[in-house]
Amino acid sequence: MRNGIDGLAAIVQGAWREDVYAGHYFVFVSRRRDSVKILTWDNGGFVVFYKRLEAGRFRRPVLPDDANSVPLDSTQLAMLLDGIDLSRVRRSRKWMPGDRQQPPDLISAGQWPARSTTASGRSATRRSRPSTSSSPPSTRRSPNT
Repeated sequence: MRNGIDGLAAIVQGAWREDVYAGHYFVFVSRRRDSVKILTWDNGGFVVFYKRLEAGRFRRPVLPDDANSVPLDSTQLAMLLDGIDLSRVRRSRKWMPGDRQQPPDLISAGQWPARSTTASGRSATRRSRPSTSSSPPSTRRSPNT
């Protein structure tokens, strides 16, 4: 973990063949797994985040045999930084547009009901609050009288 910004950028460009200026977060875990450096390009300059654990170890994600890196989404990165073992985490299946049956529609697509309006131009389906100033006093008697 002795590499600074230039050394980390050289690893990203040379060994990983990635565009260091793309704005991605490149995560480097130390051999002892007690520290992490994250390199990114942000608004005209490099940013390095560094986290060192006082106790415990980071859990590296499992790498395929032929790979030297693994893509992480923001949730996985947050779990890595919190010390959560990514290999033991299971996600529920995400919804995709073709994965479920459409519920029956009462209104077919493209056939919306005509909107009725009142003489004042307001929607007839809109409910208005009763005005308190112009309503007549209640003539209802309470059950106790």
